[in-house]
Amino acid sequence: MPARAPTTEAGAVPTGTRLQVSTDKLLVEIDTAGGDLRNVTLIEHKGFDDQSKPLQLMRDQGEPYYVTQSGLLGEGLPTHNTIYTAAAPSYDLATGQDKLELRLTAPETGGVKVDKVYTFHRGSYVVDVAYAVTNGGAAAISPEAYFLLVRDSNPSPGDVKMLNTFTGPALYSEHDKFKKVSFSDIDKYKEAFTEKASDGWIGIVQHYFVTAWLPKPGAAHEFYIDKPGDKRYRAGIKALGGAIEPGKTGTVDTSLYIGPQDVDKLAKLAPGLELVVDYGWLTIIAAPIFKVLHFIHGWVGNWGVAIILLTVLIKLLFFPLQNKASRSMAQMKVLAPKMQKLKEQYGDDRQKLQQATMELYKKEKINPLGGCLPIAIQIPVFISLYWVLLASVDLRHAPFALWINDLSAKDPFYVLPVIYAVTMFVQMKLQPASPDPVQQKVMMAMPIIFSVMFIFFPAGLVLYWIVNNVLSISQQWYINRLIEAENTAKGHAKR
Repeated sequence: MPARAPTTEAGAVPTGTRLQVSTDKLLVEIDTAGGDLRNVTLIEHKGFDDQSKPLQLMRDQGEPYYVTQSGLLGEGLPTHNTIYTAAAPSYDLATGQDKLELRLTAPETGGVKVDKVYTFHRGSYVVDVAYAVTNGGAAAISPEAYFLLVRDSNPSPGDVKMLNTFTGPALYSEHDKFKKVSFSDIDKYKEAFTEKASDGWIGIVQHYFVTAWLPKPGAAHEFYIDKPGDKRYRAGIKALGGAIEPGKTGTVDTSLYIGPQDVDKLAKLAPGLELVVDYGWLTIIAAPIFKVLHFIHGWVGNWGVAIILLTVLIKLLFFPLQNKASRSMAQMKVLAPKMQKLKEQYGDDRQKLQQATMELYKKEKINPLGGCLPIAIQIPVFISLYWVLLASVDLRHAPFALWINDLSAKDPFYVLPVIYAVTMFVQMKLQPASPDPVQQKVMMAMPIIFSVMFIFFPAGLVLYWIVNNVLSISQQWYINRLIEAENTAKGHAKR
């Protein structure tokens, strides 16, 4: 049976007094109405549109709408609509202080007193959220808490649709492992999605950042995803606090991570949380590539230089295979004049042309498909590197050199896409031309098509392709000269 909705008024957001919280990592606004997070700013990360300001990840004004909602289920217990009181209007993590506690008090009902307690930690994006319930009534109570993230489906500022990054709920449990649930999938649900677990986490993922509820391992809870209104979606957990006898105090608590997709730190917080860093279907290759990139950056201190050196390293690793492919293409290029003569000789007789071509290949000891397999083997590695560069928050607003001050954003002057087009054109000229005139025209248009597409791509990705092309050009040029010299030597030997 699907669980009942864990809020009393779906999507309702009352307003009260705003409390300001400041730590070394976060600037937070908590509303006394519901005691929920309404605005969260990451101090050490630059804004999407205005890099002179820190990044506001959660907000209740503007787009995307993104807040928390939490409360207790049960008659008279506080919900996200309850008006709390606080001891002060602002809270600052003082120098030398490791943690900061903010306590909100709900109106006492039926002898039951409830405090909602936030605990912020120095050097951490994790916020502990707890309900301390003191039972002053005559009977035992078993409060059940809900902890939700509420967001609309609007993309985050700065997202590039062509890159197809995921935004939406995600969850993990040891039973079902990592699972993403798109907003479009939620639209199809007629009932709320629920899943019982005693481990894992649930959150909302967007490019570079994640917000996730992290229940304590072993604590029984229920994951919950639904769409309470036309525009907003909810993802979170329901947690049992256990029975609280009269005169006793019990707690229902969990933790909330609000921050960047830092693989190493996420892996230490909860099993599978690092999987929000989406490397696509080639994670098994992409993950070690990122570690190498990270190591190189620690050595050179510049992500652009690290990308260049990693591309060189991968080229060296595949040099034997690429060398074989380059030799095959060079041999085909040398044969191009003979191929043209065969085409002129046999005209439209495709059968005789094909037979004569195969005899030429046999005579010259050339495998026309010799360059395909080595290139095919390298494709997964280059796709993995693409996803590493796309998904790594470390490259966000990372400068390279000259006019490139953000490797995660497009080149503001479109210089890199133009350079890419030139390198691609040169690379094509070094390869054997297709005998098909139509195919030749299509290939000639490819540099322009790709350069236009790369206008919208992050500069770090375009830089990688440029370096890859330059290295391929150098290798192909050398092999072409070598093959031409070998054929010239053969010609002199025959004389």
